[in-house]
Amino acid sequence: MQKERYGFEDLLMIMERLRAENGCPWDKEQTHESLRIYMIEETYEVLEALESGDKSRFCNELGDLLLQIVFHAQIAKENGDFDIGDVTTEVCRKLISRHPHIFGNVQADTAEKVVENWEDIKKKEKKIKSQTGVLKDVPKILPALMRSYKVQQKAAQVGFDWDDIEDVFRKVEEEIIELRDVYKSNNVERITDELGDAFFALVNLARFLNVQPELALNGTIGKFIRRFEYIEKQSEKAGKRLEDMSLAEMDELWNEAKVQLPDEM
Repeated sequence: MQKERYGFEDLLMIMERLRAENGCPWDKEQTHESLRIYMIEETYEVLEALESGDKSRFCNELGDLLLQIVFHAQIAKENGDFDIGDVTTEVCRKLISRHPHIFGNVQADTAEKVVENWEDIKKKEKKIKSQTGVLKDVPKILPALMRSYKVQQKAAQVGFDWDDIEDVFRKVEEEIIELRDVYKSNNVERITDELGDAFFALVNLARFLNVQPELALNGTIGKFIRRFEYIEKQSEKAGKRLEDMSLAEMDELWNEAKVQLPDEM
């Protein structure tokens, strides 16, 4: 019989039941490795729900992400590695140790000072003795735009940064010119290298503009799809297939889409 509300302990018991001898065949055969993709998918679904503004959907997706954490903790418990209590203990210890201005006698009156203290404590906890070590500590599994943004942030902590945004714009222009110089060379390795430099420079510009490049690019992708949909629908109304239209005709509809979808500017 369904309950009106369930607590965290209920979730743990349900997960344990699903993994038990007479539990769900699918849940029983999962491993840390097989669940990796679901952790990634659920994280992105949480972010998409957040951006949608739908609070009910956001709540639901947070539950799905929490399920993944509980799932991994149950597998670890069965393997004798750790349990959910160890997980909550670790995060509580981390929060207390990294907030000495709340749970200790350290002064931190601004958000900037809090971040500075957090980074210093993190380095000590992980026994990182160089700033290069800090850069290497940024997870390689992150999407490249996010990883490059964080690496640049970490380098900037010790003053390795541009003084003025105009310098960053010039760096972007310089990298684009270098890319243009090699694109006809047919040297894939050099082209790849220069393209990577151009992306990295653009991420630097995004950082100076306080814009997350991953979110910016995802926004543009969504905008592109909506405008493309407009072109396709208009072509259908005209009794034409996209394949039979010229690029000029599609470009004209694209410009119409920019007018008809003002929120997508």
